[in-house]
Amino acid sequence: MQGFYTLFYKEILRFWKVSFQTVAAPVLTAVLYLLIFSHVLDKHVQAYPGVRYTAFLIPGLAMMSILQNAFANTSSSLIQSKLTGNIVFILLPPISRMEFFLAYVLAAIVRGVAVGVGVLLVTSLLALPGFKYPLWILVFALLGSGVLAVLGMIAGIWAEKFDQLAAFQNFIIVPLTFLSGVFYSIHSLPVFWLGISHLNPVFYMIDGFRYGFFGVGDVSPWLSLSVVGATFILLTAFTLHLLRTGYKLRH
Repeated sequence: MQGFYTLFYKEILRFWKVSFQTVAAPVLTAVLYLLIFSHVLDKHVQAYPGVRYTAFLIPGLAMMSILQNAFANTSSSLIQSKLTGNIVFILLPPISRMEFFLAYVLAAIVRGVAVGVGVLLVTSLLALPGFKYPLWILVFALLGSGVLAVLGMIAGIWAEKFDQLAAFQNFIIVPLTFLSGVFYSIHSLPVFWLGISHLNPVFYMIDGFRYGFFGVGDVSPWLSLSVVGATFILLTAFTLHLLRTGYKLRH
């Protein structure tokens, strides 16, 4: 596993060396979202009984930040390595595809969780959400960031230039995260959009994560866990297949 530890350490250093950009900037963005939406809607919207809208919003923003940064870590690392040509120094050593996979995914989880913790620490100064079920919070933070990290690997492997990666993020990742109940409870939606929301796996990540704070959600946390877990397994199997065949990496 020496190859795994080396690659994992390299990926941690890659984003930590520019932590002001990779960690501090996303935290600031989440705080700005909170300030704007809470100022406008805090007195007019109550998603859950007895829960202030500002408190409701904090877990959603934290989870959205976790997911987006986990995706960004793997996808940006792979596309940069491919375009600069240094991917060859990762492919030539005797590193198994499982080591390759784990190093990238776990480093992305570290970045995502670091950003999420930062968001919670800063936003708690405005409204402290409850931590009713901490284990659910941890499970969905790790599993959700794992799903987006794997999706980031798929995007990084597939993309051949930054334009393609940007398109993947703008037309897939951003709509999935913004239309997942970050800013609202899906039960406030019309019937058609309510059904569409149930097809979005990111909704289950957000809802399960929020359930850990308040003990209430739009669906059962066990259903959310099943959907997110199944999504992670399917994406992992597909990514390992891409690594085994060397799709757009070795050919």
